[in-house]
Amino acid sequence: MTAIIDLGTNTFHLLIYNPANAEILYQESLPAKIGLGGINQGIITEDATARALVVLKHFRTIINQFDVKKVQGFGTSAIRNAKNASEFIEKVWIETQIPVKIISGDEEAGFIYLGVKKAVHLGSETSMIVDIGGGSVEFIICNQDRIFWKQSFEIGGQRLLELFMKTDPINFRAVEQMNDFFRTSLLPLANACHQYQPTILVGSSGSFDTLIDMWKMKTQNELPDKQEISFNLPLQSFYESYEDLLLKSKEERLKIAGMIPLRVEMIVVAVCLIRWLLQTFEIKEIKVSRYALKEGVRYQN
Repeated sequence: MTAIIDLGTNTFHLLIYNPANAEILYQESLPAKIGLGGINQGIITEDATARALVVLKHFRTIINQFDVKKVQGFGTSAIRNAKNASEFIEKVWIETQIPVKIISGDEEAGFIYLGVKKAVHLGSETSMIVDIGGGSVEFIICNQDRIFWKQSFEIGGQRLLELFMKTDPINFRAVEQMNDFFRTSLLPLANACHQYQPTILVGSSGSFDTLIDMWKMKTQNELPDKQEISFNLPLQSFYESYEDLLLKSKEERLKIAGMIPLRVEMIVVAVCLIRWLLQTFEIKEIKVSRYALKEGVRYQN
């Protein structure tokens, strides 16, 4: 048995599978919030390390139950940019025997592409995959057969929250400031979109999962089946959710059917980024993939 752990900035994900037939035996996602309080200073705080160890010790217990022979931990944005990353990784190893390998943003984007194309049939049209993490956002312009361009930007949800969301509900001046920030920070993406002209935005997990859950609860009064891994999110539904989320306070957002506490803050800045992408690059179609980095690693192994 093989275990993959994605140590994200906001959430840690565990996937255990049988490499002989790629069958998933167990999966779980838990909040660790290792970027909280230190991500824009380039450190993992003591509190964040403590939260991480609680989750990883739980994962180690599950891993032992499945008699896993191979464990792969992948450190992403918060870890790769932390000045104390080596101390964090050493502490994780000493206390859990989970090895953590730091991957570059480029490697992360590559794994995300492999995972997404297993969930969503991309076809011959040009798509832009968007994975909004807590620390970084990965963009991959591609089709089913190849990647045309990919890049990771350190503008993830936790960073945006700390930089722009000073009030709740968010101030509309802050939304404009965020849009200006996207314009300057994402110039390489704008150049790539000008060259390759993507027509579909494919959202990968995270906030996109919550947008799907909100849409399903609103239209069908039930959450999607856990076996569903690919969705088409109506553009109008996205814009309705965008307006709703920006006008509500945290307490009001928590009452939205389909919302989960883990996403209640970060989803505000996430939908601001999604809206900016749709409008800037005139994209009229949204697809969502449940698969992301860990599934990409699974299918590469």
